[in-house]
Amino acid sequence: MATAQQVSQLRHAIDTRDLIGQAKGILMERYKLTAEQAFALLVRASQHSNTKLTEIASYLCRSGELPTGR
Repeated sequence: MATAQQVSQLRHAIDTRDLIGQAKGILMERYKLTAEQAFALLVRASQHSNTKLTEIASYLCRSGELPTGR
């Protein structure tokens, strides 16, 4: 049972990392940012809107836009 939970957590971590990577890539291409700058922009958007980073990344990947806030 513990192994199944570990596998599930690992899968979730990989999926989250991929999603954030895709969002960073969008920002890097669109605004000619470095990977570090793109990640910092995602973090600022997350903090400003009090929204989880993964939700910000997901919205960006779906819509092509950063959320404007809540």
